[in-house]
Amino acid sequence: MPGFLSWISGLFSSAQPVPPAPEARLFNLPTETSVSENPDDVPELAQQLEEHLFCWLLDADPSVLRSDLSSAREDLEELGRRLSADQLEELPRQPLSLPILMKALSDESTDRQRLTEIILADPSLTDQLLQVANSPYFRPGDRAIESVDQAVFILGVDGIRNVISASIMRPMLAARNSREALFAQRVWRWGLACARSAELIAKIDGADSSAHFMVGLLPALSYITIRRELQRICRENLGSSEPDPALIRHALARFQWATSQLLANEWNLPPKYHAFLMEAERPAPRQKHTPLSDGMVIGTREVLRHAHQRNLAEEDLPKVARLSPEQVNRVRASLKTMLR
Repeated sequence: MPGFLSWISGLFSSAQPVPPAPEARLFNLPTETSVSENPDDVPELAQQLEEHLFCWLLDADPSVLRSDLSSAREDLEELGRRLSADQLEELPRQPLSLPILMKALSDESTDRQRLTEIILADPSLTDQLLQVANSPYFRPGDRAIESVDQAVFILGVDGIRNVISASIMRPMLAARNSREALFAQRVWRWGLACARSAELIAKIDGADSSAHFMVGLLPALSYITIRRELQRICRENLGSSEPDPALIRHALARFQWATSQLLANEWNLPPKYHAFLMEAERPAPRQKHTPLSDGMVIGTREVLRHAHQRNLAEEDLPKVARLSPEQVNRVRASLKTMLR
């Protein structure tokens, strides 16, 4: 993508140190909004929601995540260097079946039979798709889905697009060992909730809902990628394979969007995917909302609520999500069903 490498290289210039990132970098709010649109407490609410998310994902108290990072500065700088040079050893490579699937799913003339043939040509994708389609997140009823053709028929082309996206990414987010099992499990659940929220908001806006579902999974994939790369760095520098929770939290907050962009670039995703990520990371002044950023706010809040964790109060959610209460309730109702 033109300009992408120069942008990411400038972002991680080795001449600049890695400072703390106290602001909420996951939920970024547009600037130049009026007081009524953006009350003074909204940035603080967004930061609190991000902190609650990291406490849950890393299974750690806030005090642990705020511990001193002076001894880990070299690890953070090395992570930034690898990211800017596109040298992440843990970066998932493009799935082999992704290009042909992207082409087929973007073609309105693709019929059910053709889509089924493409999926069946990849045995590993077939197995993953049936597992995902039968999960509580996607299966519309109690009856098991036993074949790809049945999945396409029951879920429809729009529904199967999202199942395919989840099926492609699920193996990459699966835990490799017991040390990362809880983190991987929670990141996957969080990613699905954010992706579904982004999809629903895109439908409300009349935007590309399937593209928003897939791009909504990229931050979750970036989280597991960053954590694994940190494990490598810590093992090389200290002989320890388990980075400190505070180090993981800081690395996620600082590098999540750049890693998501690198994934989209590595997988040759269409330019609009990069645009969706950029809108969420750097919203334009006075921008009303974007499906991805607001989907991640609602998805995060509902996952935390369902896990009985601290989260946003009911009356504060529309402030941060920048949607009408009616729209928020529509998205939440669907998420509640999925998370149950």
